[in-house]
Amino acid sequence: MDQLLSGLRAAGEPTRLRLLALCAHGELSVSELVHILGQSQPRVSRHLKLLVEAGLLARHREGSLVYYRLTSRGASAELARTLVDLLPAEDGALNLDLARLEQVRERRAAAAEAYFRDSARDWDQIRALHVPESEVESRLREIVGSDAVNTFLDIGTGTGRILQLFAEQVEHAVGLDNSIEMLNVARARLEQAGHRHVQLRKGDMYAMAVEDASVDLATLHLVLHYSLEPERVVAEAARTLRPGGRLIIVDFAAHGEEQLRSEHKHQRLGFSDGELRSTMQAAGLTPGSTASLAGDPLTVNIWQGTQPLLH
Repeated sequence: MDQLLSGLRAAGEPTRLRLLALCAHGELSVSELVHILGQSQPRVSRHLKLLVEAGLLARHREGSLVYYRLTSRGASAELARTLVDLLPAEDGALNLDLARLEQVRERRAAAAEAYFRDSARDWDQIRALHVPESEVESRLREIVGSDAVNTFLDIGTGTGRILQLFAEQVEHAVGLDNSIEMLNVARARLEQAGHRHVQLRKGDMYAMAVEDASVDLATLHLVLHYSLEPERVVAEAARTLRPGGRLIIVDFAAHGEEQLRSEHKHQRLGFSDGELRSTMQAAGLTPGSTASLAGDPLTVNIWQGTQPLLH
C-alpha cells in the first residue's frame, strides 16, 4: 500500500505524467527531455528525481550523460505502465511532446546515418580500433562451433565481414543493414568471394522483415551500442529464432570513453554483463556464458542466448 501511494503521489503532477509518457517510448537524456518539455533543466531534474525515488523511472549514467526510462520490474513497473496506458490519446500537450520526441529521434538517426555513410569504406578499420578483429573473430568461431548452420541472420551487417566469416558453414544467410552505402560495400565483397548463397537486405533492426522462429543463428556484431533501444533489438532478434536457436552479441563492456559518443556516434558506452543477461532473459532467451577479450582501453564481450526448446 505504501509503495502504491508513493507512486501515485509522485505521478500526480502534469509534468511528471508527461515525463512518464515520454520515457515509456525509450531512453532519453535530461537535455533531450528539457528540449521536449520546454522547461528549465533544474525543474525537469527535480521531477525526474521524484519519479526515480518512487520507482516509476529507472536512471543510469553513461559517461557525462544520464538517461531515464520507464522502470521494467516490480510493482512500480506495473503502476508506471498502467498510468501511461490511462493517459488520453487526444491530449494536446502529450501529442506535442510526442511530436518533439520524434524530432529528437530523427536528429539522432540522421547523425548516425551520416556517420555510417561517410565511414562505409573504412568501416572495418574503424571497428577494429580497440581490440584486434582477428582475436574477436577467432573467439567467435569457437563459440559458434564448426557444425553446419541452416539459416544465419547477421543484424547490422555493415560491410558483411561476419557473413564472410561463416559463409562456408551456412546453408542460407541474410545480412541486414539500414545503410545503402554499407550494403554496397558488403555486396561487392561477397560477390568477389563467390558467396552467392548470401543475401543482403536493407532493413530496420527494430522491425525486421524476417519470419518468426525461422533462424538458427543470429548475430549482433558491434551493433548494439548504436541502438537507441537495445532491449527492442534483442527482443526482435529473439523473435526470429527457432527453438534451440542462438543469438550471439559481440559488443563492448561498460566503459567511460566519452569520445566514442561524440566522434563515432555511439548511443551506449558499452553494456554490463548483468544488463545484457537480463535483457536476454526479458526477451525469453536463456543466457549462456560470457567471453571477454581485454583491449586497450576497451574490453569486448561475447554474450550468447538460446531460444528454449519446445516441450
